[in-house]
Parts: sequence; C-alpha cells; structure tokens
Amino acid sequence: MPKIPLRAALAVLLALAPFSTPAYASDDDPVHVTVNARAGLATVPETGIGTNHAIWDANLGTDETAGLLKDAGVKLLRYPGGSYSDIYHWETHTAPGGYVAPDTDFDTFMNGVRRTGAQAMVTANYGTGSAEEAAGWVRYANITKRYGVTYWEIGNEIYGNGHYGAEWEADDHPDKSPHEYARQVVAYAGAMKAVDPTIKIGAVLTTSANWPDAIAAEGDDGSWNQVVLSEAGSTIDFVILHWYPGSLDKTGHIADMIQLTREQIARYAGPGSDRIGIAMTEFNTGSSSNGTNTQPGALAAADSYATLLANGVFTVDWWNVHNGIGEVTEVAGHTDYGDFGLLSSASCTSDGSVCEPPLNTPFAPYYALQMVSEFARPGDRFIRAAADRPEVSAHAVRRPNGDLAVLLINTSEDTSYPVELDYTGFAPAAGAPTVLTHTNGATSITTASTGTPTAQTLPPLSMTTVILRPADPQAARPGSPGRPELTAMTDTTATITWPAAKPGPGKIAKYEVVRQHGAVTEQLGETTGTTITVRNLEPGTRYTVNVLARDTGGAQSWPSAPLTFTTGTPADGSCSVRLTVQSDWSSGYVGSLDITNHGAPLDGWTLSFTWPRAWQSLDSGWSAVWTQDGREVRAVNEAAGPTLDTGATTTIGFVGNYSGPNVLPTVFTLNGATCTTVG
Repeated sequence: MPKIPLRAALAVLLALAPFSTPAYASDDDPVHVTVNARAGLATVPETGIGTNHAIWDANLGTDETAGLLKDAGVKLLRYPGGSYSDIYHWETHTAPGGYVAPDTDFDTFMNGVRRTGAQAMVTANYGTGSAEEAAGWVRYANITKRYGVTYWEIGNEIYGNGHYGAEWEADDHPDKSPHEYARQVVAYAGAMKAVDPTIKIGAVLTTSANWPDAIAAEGDDGSWNQVVLSEAGSTIDFVILHWYPGSLDKTGHIADMIQLTREQIARYAGPGSDRIGIAMTEFNTGSSSNGTNTQPGALAAADSYATLLANGVFTVDWWNVHNGIGEVTEVAGHTDYGDFGLLSSASCTSDGSVCEPPLNTPFAPYYALQMVSEFARPGDRFIRAAADRPEVSAHAVRRPNGDLAVLLINTSEDTSYPVELDYTGFAPAAGAPTVLTHTNGATSITTASTGTPTAQTLPPLSMTTVILRPADPQAARPGSPGRPELTAMTDTTATITWPAAKPGPGKIAKYEVVRQHGAVTEQLGETTGTTITVRNLEPGTRYTVNVLARDTGGAQSWPSAPLTFTTGTPADGSCSVRLTVQSDWSSGYVGSLDITNHGAPLDGWTLSFTWPRAWQSLDSGWSAVWTQDGREVRAVNEAAGPTLDTGATTTIGFVGNYSGPNVLPTVFTLNGATCTTVG
C-alpha cells in the first residue's frame, strides 16, 4: 500500500499506541499458557499465507523471488498491485499515469505463481476499465492459457475515489457512490462468470473502525458496506478487507473486526450469505516508528496472521514483496528501513546516505510468514490457546494426524520468559519436542529438540513453535460432529443442531456442547441426539460453542467447527429501548435512545448499559444526566421530567467514542429491569 504515489490511503490512518508491555512485579515468574484441544476454531485454508506483487517491481517474476516466497510458505499471490489495479490494462500491459516495470506482465506473474506453488488473486480494473475488459482477462487466463485463476477482485479500495472526501483511487465513473460500485460489481460478475462460471468474485468492503467504515455520505441511504452488500451480495463469493493498524498491539481487535463483518454479511447480503468468505488482501503493521521490517513488526505480523486465520479469514496477504526504503530508524537494536516489503529492494535514501541490504535479503516479517506457515499447515484446525501475561501471545493448531503445534510470541525486548504449558483434551508424549525459533536479528529459523512438552523458555523478541506428538497416537476416537447451526434463540436459550458424528470402534453414546471462555471451556449441555436447547444464557451475550461426541468406551472426538451467536433480550420486558446511530465518523458516533415504559408509571428513572469493549467511552450526552464509571454508563432523568408514564416514550442521546471495532451495546436496564432491545 505505501510508497506508491497513488496509495495515499495511509494518510487517513492514525498512529495509535506504541508497542509496549506493562510492568510486572517479577519477570522470573513463569508465564502460564493454556492449550485447549476441546475448543475448536477455523480450519487452516490452502490460501492462508499470501502476499502482494506489483507491476512496478522489476523483480516480480524472477526465479530467486519465487524461490524465496516458496520457502516462506506463501500460497497466494495478488496482482497487479494495490491502486495500480484500477489503472492497469492487462492486454496492453499499461498503466497510464503509473510506472510499469519490464517483465511484469500477467504471464510472467503466473509463471512466478507456479514456481512459488501458490494460487493467484487477480484484481480486475474497476477504476478505468470495464466489465468487458475483465471478462476478456478471465477468458485469456482460464480458457486460452488454462491458468485456473479462481479468485477475482472487482477493484481496489474503491471507497478512496473521493466519495468520502479523500481521493487516492482512480475511478472514472461519474457516479462514485457505493450504489454505482454495487451495480458494476453485478455487471462485472455476470460478464466474468459467463466466461468461466467456476471463478469466485470478491467485492471491496471497508474494515471495521477504519475510515470510512460506517460513514454514510451525502445522498447515500447507508454506509458503503450496507449498500454494497444489499445490492451485490447475492452475486459475490467473498468480501475484501484491508488493514493497516498503524500500531503493533491491535491483534485484540481482530475477532470483533471479523465478527462484525460476518454480521453485516448476514444482515444485508440475503439468503445463503453464509457462503461468502472473507479475504484480507492487504495487511501490514503500518508502523515504521515501531518496526516495519524489524523484529517487533515481525512479531505483530505472526500474531495477526494466526489470529486472522483462526477467525476464518481465507487469505491474509502482506503488502508487499518489494516496496522500497522509507523512514530509517533504529528499532530493537537494528536498522529499520521503513520498508513495507518482505524482501529488500536494495534501495537507498534520496541523499544516498543509507542503503538497504542486497536485493532480496529477507526482512524480519518474511520469517513471520515462514514461521506461521510451519506452525499452521493447510488442513490443521486452530484450537484455543492463551497466555496469562500480555507480553506473550499463544496460538495452537491440531493436525489431522493428532499432533499439536503451539506458537508462542514473546514481545518483551529484554526479558526471556520461562513458560509452563497446560493441555486440555490432549496428552503430549514425553521427551523433548521439536522446537522452531526465530530471535531478534536472526537470518533463519532454527530447529532443535529442546525443553519438555510442558516447559519452554522464550528468548526476548522471539517466535517459537513447539510441535508435540500425542502420548497415545493409536487412540481411537469418534469422528467430529458436523458444523452446528442455530435453529432458534431467545434471550436465555439457544437451540443448536448438528450432523451426526461418524462412530469409531464404539457407538456414539452422547454429544457434549461446550462454550469457549478464552482457552477454557464450560459444558452447556449434553444429549444423545443431534439437537439440544441450552438454557440459562446471559441476554445480549456473544457465545462461541463446539460440539464433541463421546462413545460408549469414553473416547471423545475432536471438536466440531465453531458456532458463534449472540443472544437477544427479553421479548416482553417491562421497558423497551431502541438505539439508533444517527451519524458515524469511524472513531465516534451520535446515538439516539428511545426509551419506552411498558410497566407501572415511574417517578424517576435511570437507564444503564455497559460498553462491550474497553476501547469505547462516553464523550457527552443530552436530555439526561450522563455519567460513566469504568465501562458502566448511566443516564438519569433530568429534574424537569422525572415521570415516565405507562406507554410513554422519552428520547435521550449521546456521543460515543471508539478506537477499535464498535460493538454496540445491546442490553439496557431501566431502574434495574432488563429492557427489550428493539430492531
């Protein structure tokens, strides 16, 4: 994304909090890591580890570049390069207004894709192209050349066409609105799939809490995402997000970012929308001051890749392979060249005072991708893992053969941490496990047999993968139950159904439904059938559950795919509340609350709610006396209007701030009674 003149999108990103860790009483205390094989997350996709190629990079098609990407485990390559996609004409290999390097045409790119052993993601020219031009590209790629390119995006960051006030993306359409983009997506998809109906079409969305997400421009009847999904959702196969967090400590935003995107797809894209995948086709830590191409940036990259894939994103694509020198700083004892590439471009500052290392020298994020590709292989299933100190991040996967791999990331610059690992639903074999390690400044990942399955030591600023064999590899288990579905729900109950598990040596005796609490699971219920209604749930609460099968001999299956849902509020509360977002500017919003009393008259009232996330806060409010204590918010009636009669409605308002995905409050109480939340 950065470095290219058209890519001015970084100008709208804010530099957030620095990469830092809180102080603890003693750094000698071991870090406790919990790994729970009963808590299943997403399966690792074939296309998970990706990166971007660009037509202004003369090394795009070289054997050396392809070999390095293959060694890093890259499985998807995106072309022709960010905003250049919307000025690029594939047939003439030209990009009016931009630079096209020699030997970067589509056939050269595809040769590199094949040498890498990857799949391609092609971005069709929306800005200055046409549906017919895109269909011609599909015909050439998949009919004439038989390249078998599956994934096709329609444009790149089209919301940057000036419609919201910032303009970096070329767009020759007189109408720059999301309505026109959605109409054109339908036209592009129709023309392209008429050539090859097996391809998958992706549409550009905005990313939660990143400009211009949630903004409704003048003349629009909704945000970019709402309009595009409502009008083109039935046509597309996946949606496209880009994320440049501008800070190295934003991995905690990812689960909400992806969940909110899924909720938008479900709300606006119509029946069958669960088929629509999510692709992160541009990602970079975006923080030259904190380490773009040194170890802190690499650790943030590994953490983010693992978290995005665990949350079901089918590809994460680094920006980019070669980029060029930027602001030069000293980070963690090494020169950071401010280069957003994986590999050195061997470029120099304008005055020639500082030059990068030789061409294709891997930067630290290269080893992050390589480590994640060794840790999480296609077909593995992510399982829950968590550490009890913020300096250490933990991820885990279960392999089809029963092995486990645990990725441990130590972000402390000067402290080596002993780690104690505990396992649920898995018994590791004794003896030293295989351990892969990358440390600050290292030029390779080392492999050794060291430590024990329950004790490892993490060097400062390091990535470590521990590969564990099961104690009893011959243990027979039932098959995993099929993907569960939610068939009914209230504020306190949920009815869940799933396809039966395949029996092992013994018959299936029962199924257990467990809820994930971080890396801990609690059983919500069990049944001998394939449907259960779980009870005593909390209103307005997000739940992620798995189903496990247990046979007559006591053997337990691996978990099903996860199901995530959010409970409602009482259907017949003594009060009801409607929250309406009147305007939003991607870091704050104006909310209006309509409060209706369905019970006895109230002589004085207090409305209360809790911010779902720590990055949300109250800025101001009106038509009530507003206060916030921690994450708890209270609005008390003004002295002039204390009474709320039966059937009466009063309206109050507030300004809310947020610096991460804006999960709206859904549970409101009026004088202590839980209200029905309306629409």
